[in-house]
Amino acid sequence: MHGPARTQLSDGSLVLRPWRLEDVGRVAEICVDPEIGRWTTVPSPYNDEHARTWIEQTIRNWDAREGEAAFAVTDAESGEVLGAIGLRPFENRARGGSIGYWVAPDARGRGVATGALRLVSEWALRELGLPRVELVTLPGNEPSQRVAEKAGYARAGTVRMAVRGEDEEDCVCFSLATEALDRPNQGTFRP
Repeated sequence: MHGPARTQLSDGSLVLRPWRLEDVGRVAEICVDPEIGRWTTVPSPYNDEHARTWIEQTIRNWDAREGEAAFAVTDAESGEVLGAIGLRPFENRARGGSIGYWVAPDARGRGVATGALRLVSEWALRELGLPRVELVTLPGNEPSQRVAEKAGYARAGTVRMAVRGEDEEDCVCFSLATEALDRPNQGTFRP
């Protein structure tokens, strides 16, 4: 699979950039949060070695232009890492891609996840030419579901037996298609 080239995105308040090894400590600090472990597949307990391994993989993926395009979500003014967001184009790019994200506990409730999701969605649909993007959440992850809806995603249904680590659970799927970007007064997507 030929993935996107390394890039940086910004909306003036957030900067989404490729991960750097100097982010290891902050990622390890954030990912010990029980809520991240509850809703994602990050290892628990989480430590610096997990963060280093993951960041090194994201760097290799960008360099090889394969796998996930993973971004550090940072504050545009201070540069502080606030979260993570990634886009994984499907093998058949004509089907689109999948987005996942998490946000540091101290950055929640500030529109960080919604802003990052809008930026990556706009990039995926307009710049990369994907026809649609989707994200899945566990049924109880209402904060992530609200983020998806605020970013203009429509609830698309249930994905049966989605894989989450070693467990298999049904998940809620949300999607956003290219045509939603250009429809006035349709949804709440604002690039």
